[in-house]
Amino acid sequence: MIHEVTGDILLTKAQAIAHGVAPNDPFDRGLALAIREKFPHMHKDFHHYTHQTHPKAGEIWGWGGFGKRIINLLTQEGSFDHGGKPGHATAANVNHCLKRLRHFIDHEKIASIALPMIATGVGGLKPAEILPLIKSHLGDLKIPVFVYSTYKPNVEATEPGV
Repeated sequence: MIHEVTGDILLTKAQAIAHGVAPNDPFDRGLALAIREKFPHMHKDFHHYTHQTHPKAGEIWGWGGFGKRIINLLTQEGSFDHGGKPGHATAANVNHCLKRLRHFIDHEKIASIALPMIATGVGGLKPAEILPLIKSHLGDLKIPVFVYSTYKPNVEATEPGV
């Protein structure tokens, strides 16, 4: 069941956090930066993974450690050229990522998940494009799905069911 909440996603009690990034993302802005600061090993492991496999936009990569799962949704185009910058997100990439996220949740038996309005910050998409995709792919899950539609730093959201 989807619950739209307001607060700081890093304070979630959900088992996993999903967020949008680019394949070569430097994690230097927005939620990605906050995640990098809180989970520096994840950031290092992500870059090792991307340099080894050169994943494409639309794929996902999950990391588990220190009691929290982080699921990186590759919603933005990326460049592996030296000095390449992440591109903008696309609704098609978000759609592919959410489809894969649904499979990941089922396969890994994730008990609860929190995600922002994916790709609406640095990714440049509009919430009106993203919320229907989230509802379409995750709306019928029997686990709590917390969509952080409004960010409030250092404020713990009310998360029913966790």
